[in-house]
Amino acid sequence: MTGGLLTEPAPAAPWPPVQRVVTVAGRRPVGAYVELSLAAPEVAERAVPGQFVAFAVGGPTSAHLLRRSIAIAGVGGGQVQVVVSAHGPGSSWLAGLAPGDVVDVVGPLGRPFPMPPPGTPALLVGGGYGAAALVGLAGRLRATGSEVAAVTGAASAGRLCSVQELGSLAAPFVVMTDDGSAGRRGWVTDAVAELVNGAGVVYACGPMGMLRAVADVATAAGVPSYVAVEESMACGIGVCMTCVLPVVGGDGRTRFARSCVEGPVFGGDRVRFADVGTLPADVVGADAMGLTPPAVPTPAGSPPTPVAPPEADPGTPGASS
Repeated sequence: MTGGLLTEPAPAAPWPPVQRVVTVAGRRPVGAYVELSLAAPEVAERAVPGQFVAFAVGGPTSAHLLRRSIAIAGVGGGQVQVVVSAHGPGSSWLAGLAPGDVVDVVGPLGRPFPMPPPGTPALLVGGGYGAAALVGLAGRLRATGSEVAAVTGAASAGRLCSVQELGSLAAPFVVMTDDGSAGRRGWVTDAVAELVNGAGVVYACGPMGMLRAVADVATAAGVPSYVAVEESMACGIGVCMTCVLPVVGGDGRTRFARSCVEGPVFGGDRVRFADVGTLPADVVGADAMGLTPPAVPTPAGSPPTPVAPPEADPGTPGASS
């Protein structure tokens, strides 16, 4: 990382996480989303901004076997808040929960946002409902003496989230929408480019494309950034390997990191966003996966025979034109 701040991820949550059936204590619509409040005092006591919880969806007889992982939006009074965006059957079931319903929750999970030295000015950037995960961070930064600026954006006004909460903690606070239906018309990176030089650290949560753009702006300005990635986490505890990302380590080598265990917060300049969803040939272990040509044995005393790389197959992960 640049800027002399933390270069290693924050410590993971104490293990094992709490798993219990909790009661939905509250529900309210937030634009296009739904905020659920869960009566989960054990999770609330341990949760730190940047972490998430994983829900079993559909009830005890459901055919939905995989959990749904959602960032923690806030804690207080023994409750945990999450903001749900209804996409598929699982998240739609969650969004339909009502006060008094019970749900199986595991958490808190993942590594949180690392904190900078006290007093470091911070810039927070949220996209869509990802902004909800930054509210607790903003409050924690303010408590340590940091000035907090924030930018939040979405495609339209109805897709914004946590505008009032972030606006009460950040100054300046900029709202951006693609269509100009709220705040300024444009992308969040337009405002980030204006504010980044006054920041000592940048934090972001939102869609992967936005995270990549924000990290690029921060890195170009020499400001360290931390991003909470959006990846599907089927298990949430590092077993299934469905949420791996190519991440550059402290030794300069790329390894697949599990978003649910090594993340979801990573250094913005460490994630190889362009290679997400592929199998880069230089990742540690690529030779064992057949991505590099094997050495060809030659007779003793003969010069080694060069081996031509295999012809790139457009359908093969990691192949490049």
